[in-house]
Amino acid sequence: MKNFTKFENKSTSEKLIQKALQYKEAPWIDKAKGEGKRIGCIFLNPSLRTRASTQIAAQQLGMDAIVMNMDKEGWALEMKEGVVMNKGSIEHIKDAAAVLGTYFDILAVRAFPSLTNKQEDIDDFVFNQFIKYSGKPVISLESAIRHPLQSLADMITIQENWTKENKPKVVLSWAPHIKAIPHAVANSFAEWALGCGHDLTITHPEGYELDEAFTQGALIEYDQKKALEDADFVYVKNWSAFNDYGKIITTDNSWMLKEKHLKKAKNAKIMHCLPVRRNLELSDELLDSPRSLVQEQAKNRIYAAQAVISHILG
Repeated sequence: MKNFTKFENKSTSEKLIQKALQYKEAPWIDKAKGEGKRIGCIFLNPSLRTRASTQIAAQQLGMDAIVMNMDKEGWALEMKEGVVMNKGSIEHIKDAAAVLGTYFDILAVRAFPSLTNKQEDIDDFVFNQFIKYSGKPVISLESAIRHPLQSLADMITIQENWTKENKPKVVLSWAPHIKAIPHAVANSFAEWALGCGHDLTITHPEGYELDEAFTQGALIEYDQKKALEDADFVYVKNWSAFNDYGKIITTDNSWMLKEKHLKKAKNAKIMHCLPVRRNLELSDELLDSPRSLVQEQAKNRIYAAQAVISHILG
C-alpha cells in the first residue's frame, strides 16, 4: 500500500484494524519506527480530530509531524494545467507538491469538494494533484469523495463493541442540516462497512441517494422507522444531494434521531464522526447517553492513523 485513499480489500482492512488495536494497547511500542522521518499534514480545509490525531499518531511512531494550513497560511494554489496565472492563484500545485515531496517522507492531505463541479469532485481532482506531483506516499485526511481514516476508526469502534458471531446490522441514517455537506464520510462509511462484511442499511429521504459506486450491496430504505428496527449500530450523518448535486432538498427535522426512534432497536449504539450540530443532526439525549460511541470513535482516530502510517513505513 503506497497511498491510503480508500478501502482496498477486506484482508488489508483487517490487518489495519488489528494493528490499530495493538497500538491502542501499547501506543509507543514502535516509537523507533519513524525516527528520522517527517510527515507533512497539509490542510486545505479546517480540522480538529483529523489534525490532532494524525500528529499524535506520527509522534507515537517517532516521526516529526509538521502541519500546514494551506487555506490560511500558504499561497493560493492553482490546480489547473496550462493556465495563465494572472488572477488569484500564486503558486502552481506542480511546484508546491514537488517541493513538499522533497521535504517529507509521507504527505497527508485534506481537501474538501466544491459541491459545484460534480465530475471534478468525483475524480478527486484536487487531492490527486498531490499524488501526481509529490512523488511520495499520500494519506487521505479526507478528500472530495472519501474519508478513509474516519471509516477505519469507525470499523475499529464497531469491532470493539460487537462480540457476537453474526454480522451486526449497521444503519447509516441521514440527518438534517442547515448547509450543504459533502458526501465523503457517508460514501466512505458505506464502502468500509460493506467491504468489512457488515449488514448495511442506508436510510434517507427521497432525493438523497448517494453515488451507487459506494452503496451497491446495501439495502436502501426510505422509511427511517423501518430501517432502524433491530439495528445494532446507527451511524448518523448529513449529506447533500448527489444526483441534484450539492443541493439541499429538505431539512425535515423529523429525521433527527431521538430515543423514541429506537423503540425497536433497544441495544443500538449511536455513532457520528463529529463535529455534530446538537439538536439539529442528533439529539442531546442520545449523544450524552450510554448508547453513544462518538467519543470512542474520536479516540480511535489516533490508532487508525497510527496503523496506516506504520503500514506505509513498512
